[in-house]
Amino acid sequence: MIGLGRMGANMAERLELGGHSVVGYSLDEAEVAAAVEIGVTGSSSLEELVGKLTAPRAVWCMVPSGSVTEGVIDSLIPLLEADDTIIEGGNSNYKDSMRRAEKVAEHGLHYLDAGTSGGVWGLQNGYSLMVGGDPEVFARWEPIFQTLAPGPDKGYGLVGPSGAGHFTKMIHNGIEYGMMQSLGEGFELMAKKEVLDLDLHQVAKVWQHGSVIVSWLLDLAVLALEEDPRLEKLEAYVEDSGEGRWTVQEAIELESAAEVLTLSLLRRFRSRDASPFSDRMLAALRNQFGGHAVKKTGP
Repeated sequence: MIGLGRMGANMAERLELGGHSVVGYSLDEAEVAAAVEIGVTGSSSLEELVGKLTAPRAVWCMVPSGSVTEGVIDSLIPLLEADDTIIEGGNSNYKDSMRRAEKVAEHGLHYLDAGTSGGVWGLQNGYSLMVGGDPEVFARWEPIFQTLAPGPDKGYGLVGPSGAGHFTKMIHNGIEYGMMQSLGEGFELMAKKEVLDLDLHQVAKVWQHGSVIVSWLLDLAVLALEEDPRLEKLEAYVEDSGEGRWTVQEAIELESAAEVLTLSLLRRFRSRDASPFSDRMLAALRNQFGGHAVKKTGP
């Protein structure tokens, strides 16, 4: 296990609890020390990590996508032996995963891309795992996925060849954007209907049972509203992981209409601008052609 941030540490702990022996490494020594406390065997370098694993090895990478993942894999290749496997569980672009699978194969190594969903709740609930790669390699390491999943017969699977794991995770996150946006807009409408004085936390709890929008996201909304009934402690600023962008780009390449997913991504961009230029231009144009009133920030 490489990358013992919060999610990586939770995955390592779940594997340990499931009877697997885990060797962990992170650039953050404190993260390694914390992992050791839950039973993980610590290491201070990639060389030490590889040396503590028994061949054939499986090295699970849980680090930021892009150049960081690329650097870790490039560093691992000369340290591993033929028939070892690199499992990449981060949010990588599926095209990179396809390319990396070919690269490691040239060195006699195997590669599985494991789209991983579950966030910080994975330790408790298990992770949804979408794996791409060779069926025989997947079968060899299936016990790992069974342990990390919500159950030994659910929540995981080999979904296709190399790249398929991260492709399906990308689409999963695009769908997630749309679901989150719809919940946000619905609760906003209820919050604005002040004459009814709705208890949003209560409404969300009612919807948790028997409604057609029952979901984990709704459960999380209940938790958020319980802590902050009007979400007054938060700013209206929403980041994106990047996978929503890739989903929209893929929709364009496939000439597939993905209106909800696209607008959900654009809405996140909008949230980061407190005074969008486009809105100021709208106000200016209405003032110019019709003399409509505007609000000014200065003289």
